[in-house]
Amino acid sequence: MKPQPLAYLDRHFLESAEARPMRILSEYLEPLKRFKEQQIRDTVVFFGSARIHSREEAERTLTRLTKKASNGDQQIEAKVRRGQRDVEWSRYYEDARQLARLLTEWSTSLESEHHRFVVTSGGGPGIMEAANRGAYEAGGKTIGLNISLPFEQGPNPYITDGLHFEFHYFFMRKFWFAYLAKALVIFPGGFGTLDEMFEILTLMQTSKLERQIQIILYGKEYWDQILALEPLVEWGAIGEEDVSLLTRADAPDQAFDLLRDHLTTHHLNPTEPQDFKAPGIARTRSS
Repeated sequence: MKPQPLAYLDRHFLESAEARPMRILSEYLEPLKRFKEQQIRDTVVFFGSARIHSREEAERTLTRLTKKASNGDQQIEAKVRRGQRDVEWSRYYEDARQLARLLTEWSTSLESEHHRFVVTSGGGPGIMEAANRGAYEAGGKTIGLNISLPFEQGPNPYITDGLHFEFHYFFMRKFWFAYLAKALVIFPGGFGTLDEMFEILTLMQTSKLERQIQIILYGKEYWDQILALEPLVEWGAIGEEDVSLLTRADAPDQAFDLLRDHLTTHHLNPTEPQDFKAPGIARTRSS
């Protein structure tokens, strides 16, 4: 008789449909263990497009394309126009990098047994890289919550050792974005950025998150075009008070001032007891 492995060592079983609940639970318990070991108390999450490059990279690419465009190739000329837009967009990479650096310099100066307001991103390129990079340059811990996708690039090099996580399930990745967050900064992005933002907005609107979370929309020009909430109010789909769930900023210093004031008021010097009653690594629902 062929010996059988123990169930928890049987890879065929662990990857089966029947073991899906165990895999889901693993994506809760394993990050929880590491966050406790790393003494992470809470986070500030940066969302934004993976397609926004650093200014250095965008300018280097544009220079290369411009040299090729002299032969009149229409495809190259189209790429040059896209390259020019990428240089414009690189402003958001540099702003996210600077904001993450400012936030980390402040948070690491706080007296605490735990790491407070740790810069967190989706762990990939673009705005995610910029946020992790700024925190890294400030000498603080920084978290990357990656998702396994066949077309996604790997983790960026600025994530702190031991704080890079790879998720299979989108909803478990979203859970960890929300569970520790005390604020979100939403830079220009596409479907993924919008999905992540509206997930948190819905939780806030329906009072599923009792703690005070601040959501900052960063980039007036972009968000004024993309996100018009007034028609939703006019049609009665949301209330006027729901619009106030979002705050707007257009410069790193402005966004940092908003974050610092919010985090100090609601999470360093809270007036409501709910911020003291939740689990050790996260302050969530009062109980």
